[in-house]
Amino acid sequence: MLVRIFFIILGATLVAVALEMFLVPNTIIDGGIVGISIISSYLSKIPLGVFLFFLNLPFLFIGYKQIGKTFAISTLLGVFVMSIGTFLLHSAEMATDEPLLAAVFGGTILGFGVGLVLRYGGSLDGTEIVAILVNKKTPFSVGEVVMFLNLFILGSAGFVFGWERAMYSLIAYFIAFKMIDVTINGFDESKSVWIISENHKEVGDAILFRLGRGVTYLSGEGGFSGDDKRIIFCIITRLEEAKLKSIVDELDPEAFLAIGNIHDVKGGRFKKRAIH
Repeated sequence: MLVRIFFIILGATLVAVALEMFLVPNTIIDGGIVGISIISSYLSKIPLGVFLFFLNLPFLFIGYKQIGKTFAISTLLGVFVMSIGTFLLHSAEMATDEPLLAAVFGGTILGFGVGLVLRYGGSLDGTEIVAILVNKKTPFSVGEVVMFLNLFILGSAGFVFGWERAMYSLIAYFIAFKMIDVTINGFDESKSVWIISENHKEVGDAILFRLGRGVTYLSGEGGFSGDDKRIIFCIITRLEEAKLKSIVDELDPEAFLAIGNIHDVKGGRFKKRAIH
């Protein structure tokens, strides 16, 4: 619990830094409630933190009812820290007045902060809650709902701040989106590997002893030839992908190799450190 609280506070603080020292002074916005809050604050001259907190409140209530108590409390903590942080940093000197630098570094810091909060069970934006609920009742995915809402919000920035700033906002949003993905999944994102090889024992042993990853042998049958096949299945990290390919190429250049992304891995010996 203490670790969760620490990283939610850290993530929300980083978002406040990104907003007040990079994005807002350069009239660059993010998507979601944050983007709506920036536009509303600019038009009304009311402090940004007021909108960040009160516009998220209805979604916190919905999240509590539909998703769970822990999620709602974690989100409330993150939104509160983010709102207070923007108040405290509002008078701080802007880090840069170059809009491209502001978009790149502001988007990076913001994405890292949001990713930390999401990774530890909270949220900083009500549109994510809306997307989760809409996904349950429509054929649209969470990502598609969020993308639609954010394109509308980022498009609105063109009318308020000008289309050049809207384009910078799109750059910041894209960078933040990718940074969120990296923060949640980590640089060692897991991948599933399927190998069909005539030299399955040699390939499997090499993966086990040279890469340090456990393997499972599955039985299969060729659809065209009808021959019995042995299939090697294992889980690796993104950083180990190149080494695994070199092992397969070395021992069986004709092997069939399929690699796919997976979202979560639990159990087994997957956390064992690789042997080099």
